[in-house]
Amino acid sequence: MSSPRRRSASGVEARIARMIRKYVAFDIETAAHIANFRGDWRSFRPLGITCAAALASDAEQAAVWHGKNPDGAPAARMSRAEARQLVDRLAALTAEGYTILTWNGLGFDFEVLAEESGDLAACRELALAHVDMMFHVFCNRGYPVALDNAAKALRIPGKPQGMSGFLAPRLWAEGRHQEVLDYVADDVRIALEIAHRCEAERLFQWITSQGKRQAMPLARGWLTVRQAMELPEPDTSWMTRPMRRSRFTAWLTKPHAGE
Repeated sequence: MSSPRRRSASGVEARIARMIRKYVAFDIETAAHIANFRGDWRSFRPLGITCAAALASDAEQAAVWHGKNPDGAPAARMSRAEARQLVDRLAALTAEGYTILTWNGLGFDFEVLAEESGDLAACRELALAHVDMMFHVFCNRGYPVALDNAAKALRIPGKPQGMSGFLAPRLWAEGRHQEVLDYVADDVRIALEIAHRCEAERLFQWITSQGKRQAMPLARGWLTVRQAMELPEPDTSWMTRPMRRSRFTAWLTKPHAGE
């Protein structure tokens, strides 16, 4: 367990007072280092999971998990049993009334977790019931938005300079475990802050690659994946190669080997 950045008690109380749900922001980091990545990450599977973090709306710091060697030291990746324990913990949090929150959790984190844990049924239900902010935006606009671009629009401190999810596997393999644990804890902090701020203002904002500010109303707050899938398809006729929703949802209906 690491010691991620704490949030003030007064700040936590203020967020709880104005939020629609009790959220738990969730994120994983993977073990496979993919150099010069292009295209679909699925061609490199299995990716493995090195660590994960979860930060609740009413918590002052994130909880983190990682695989352990027999001596208790961080392992190269989580075992299947450890990944299943992570699934069980997320299910317990939802049973306690929390809503899992991610940024691209449907199209990445839960799909990887389903494969690593071998518990597709549980991960499928967790994925459908949770709020994936990026997927909500995608279903509304027809294109995804990067977490950092949303953080910039809200002037929320983003990821450390030079650090990324693609670099994290290499750092973990080099034994720089605390840097990766701090990074994944920071990711959930950013996601949770974005969720609370946008929900309070009923407006999601981001900065485009051209440096322009864009906005999307959130009249109903953030939608769960199940709710977002019911939104009508947006007009993407202006795009050369529009993404299809199936890029994020296909794994929900295609069981992995060994299910």
